[in-house]
Amino acid sequence: MALLKGLLHYQKLSNNMNLTIYTDGGSLNNPGQAAYGFLIYNGKKQVYTQNERIGIASNNVAEYTALIRALEFVRDTIQKSKVPATGLSIISDSLLMVNQVNGLYKVKNVDIKPLHSKIKMLEMELGLPMSYKHVLRDKNTEADALVKEALGK
Repeated sequence: MALLKGLLHYQKLSNNMNLTIYTDGGSLNNPGQAAYGFLIYNGKKQVYTQNERIGIASNNVAEYTALIRALEFVRDTIQKSKVPATGLSIISDSLLMVNQVNGLYKVKNVDIKPLHSKIKMLEMELGLPMSYKHVLRDKNTEADALVKEALGK
C-alpha cells in the first residue's frame, strides 16, 4: 500500500492516470495448485503488485482470476481515491483470455463462463476506456515471477 499512497500523492499534480496492468496465472499439473499475480503501472512507475495462491484450479481459471482481482483492486481502491484512473491497458500472456475478453473467441468452458461474465460486469462498473493486449511470456516476466512466488517455485 505504500506504493499506492506514494502514487496518489504524486498524481495530485496530474489529472491523467492511464494505468497499465500486467496479469498472469498458473497452475501446477493443470489443474493443480494455482496462483495469480498482477502488477499495476502508471507510466513506467510501478504502483502496486498482488499475488495469491487460489487452491486447485486450471491455468485458464488462474489467468481469469488474475484479471478479476486486478479490476476489483482498481474499482475498490484506485477509483475511490482522490485521483482515479482515466484508462486501463491490460497485458497478458494468455492468448485465449485476451481473445475471449476482446470478443474474438467464444467462451465455451463452463468454469470460464462465470469468470468472463464477472469481467464484463467489472468493465461496466468501472466505465473506463480499456484495452486488452496479448504478449509473449518473455514480455510478462514480472507477473510470471509473482505467480511462481505464490506457488513457492
